[in-house]
Parts: sequence; structure tokens; C-alpha cells
Amino acid sequence: MRKTLRLLGLLIGSVSVTAACGPLTSPAMNLTPGDTSNGADNFYTSDTVTLSKVAFKNQYGMKVVGNLFVPKDLDRTAKHPAIIVGHPMGAVKEQSANLYATKMAEQGFVTLSLDLSFWGESEGQPRHLVSPDIYAEDFSAAVDFLRTQAFVDRERMGAIGICGSGSFVISAAKIDPRLKSIATISMYDMGAANRDGLKKSVTPEQRKKILEEAARQRDVEATGGELRYTGGTPDQLDENSTAIDREFYDFYRTARGYSPNTTTKPTLSSNVRFMNFYPFTDIETISPRPLMFVTGETAHSREFSEEAYKLAGEPKELVIVPGAGHVDLYDRVNVIPFDKLTTFFQTTLK
Repeated sequence: MRKTLRLLGLLIGSVSVTAACGPLTSPAMNLTPGDTSNGADNFYTSDTVTLSKVAFKNQYGMKVVGNLFVPKDLDRTAKHPAIIVGHPMGAVKEQSANLYATKMAEQGFVTLSLDLSFWGESEGQPRHLVSPDIYAEDFSAAVDFLRTQAFVDRERMGAIGICGSGSFVISAAKIDPRLKSIATISMYDMGAANRDGLKKSVTPEQRKKILEEAARQRDVEATGGELRYTGGTPDQLDENSTAIDREFYDFYRTARGYSPNTTTKPTLSSNVRFMNFYPFTDIETISPRPLMFVTGETAHSREFSEEAYKLAGEPKELVIVPGAGHVDLYDRVNVIPFDKLTTFFQTTLK
């Protein structure tokens, strides 16, 4: 029981509560290099791609900030396909999303990585609030923005969602037919993960305790009390740290993928909104727009990609990367199947 609760708190932010916290600071952390095997290169940049900071409003009137990547040799008098890239849940665009956006721009696509609302440089108070509807809206707002760019083909737009963003972009695609093709990487169904845990390990009694704790925290905040945060990557490892603790820590808390702009920890009182989030309901209605689900062979999150694949309509593809875990697909360039992603989008956005 204790192990289940601890793991749940790490992955989906339901039990392990921290006090209010700001961004971690690099000097205080004494960052270690992390495991950079298999070409791990989260901060990859390209000499053949230009990067521009952009900002646009979503329908809630909130500013969303992104990075626009354009191939240097792009003919700006012509129209080109574009791809939006969403970061892992609790992360920022500088973590994984920029890498994918840069690599796909090298293949000739216009790409846009974005900070979801309440995270990174995008607006939203309090910081790190959970709002699946607004997260999905951010993808549609990115479509709005790209469709105003003279060199983007309005009818050839796709998206990549990494980890939690995989479920947010599925949610967006169900109601936004302008997204013509979708790929997810190491997807988390953030709804099922919070309701049921991995391999349905959360009991109804545990779920009720989570809801009760969040409700008590709302009472605290309603009277001006301090925000509290939950789950996320541990700040330190010890002898009790799980394999998944260590997997996330090696990316988020080392020089391998560290960003001073995130804690990975959502607010306790808002995180229960994920329990009302059902991204795979009606996923078949996305058809005939193509879907690709990419997951690692040994990824603890593999069950979510397999479930989405089972429920989705055609055309669809499930790509299982041999030997890869969940976080391996965040930044290990020699493991990530960029060739398959390139072929998928070249074919579906032709």
C-alpha cells in the first residue's frame, strides 16, 4: 500500500505533498551530468533551423508563449506543413518539446513548441494549476496562430504530444478537425493515471482520500492560506527511491534535462481535475485523421498508448521502441524514431 501511494504521488501528483515552492535553482542543486547515453541531447540546437520566440492568446484571453522553428532554407513564398509540439506534463517547452520541434524542422516542417498555460512562460495564475480543458485549448490556439502565418499551409497541420501532452492533444483533436494528424510519445492518459494509477493500482478508498485532501486544501486557499504542490519529480534520491523516481530524477534534476523554469509539481487542490478527464472517450471520432502512438518497450506508461491504439479508429499505428523506457523517448536521439515520425507526417500532411 505505501509503495503504491508513493509511486502514485510521483507520477500523477495525488499523495506526496510538498510545501509551496518556487523554481529550483541550479547553483543550489549542484547538478550532476545525468545519463546522456544513447545520444541524449535535450538541449540540441541546429545550424539549419531558426528559432523565434512567439506569443498568442488562447480563447480564455491568456497569453501562450512558444518557440517557432523554421528551416533556414524554407521558401517563405510557398505554403508548408506545420507541427505543434507539447511538452511532458509538469515540464516546459525547453524539456523535450524543443528537441522534437528542432528535429522535425530539420526535415522541412515549420514547428512550434509551446508552454501550456500555467507553466513556463505562458500566463495563468496560480502557477502550475491543472486545467485539462485549457491545456487542450492551447493546442487549438497554436493552430490559430500558425494559420495566420503566410508560409504555413492552413490545411496541413499536425501535432506531437509528449507524455501528458499526448492526452491533451488527443483531447484537442477530438474537437478541432484542423489538426490533420497526431503523434503521441510516451503518452500518459492523465485522467486514467489519476483515477486508477498504473495497472489500476489505486483503490476506490485511496481515490476518496485523495479527493478529501484536495478539498481540505481548497478550504485553506479560500481563507488566504498557502498553496501546496503535489507529486512531481523528487528533489533528492535516497535508498527508498523507486526505479521510476530515478528515471524522472535523471532527466529533470540533472544537467541532462534540468530547467530552472519548472518544478514539475502541480497544485494539490487542482490536480484532482484530472479525475474528470477522459481523453480516450470518443477517440474513434478522430478517424479518418491518422494517429500514431509511440511508446517504449519497457516504459511504465506503455499501457496508455496500447489502450489508445485499441480504441482509436483507422488509420492508426502503434510503434513500440525496442528496449526504451518512458523517459528515454524524451531526449535520447539514438533511440527516438525520428525517421518514423518524419515519414508519418510527410505522408499524412502531404
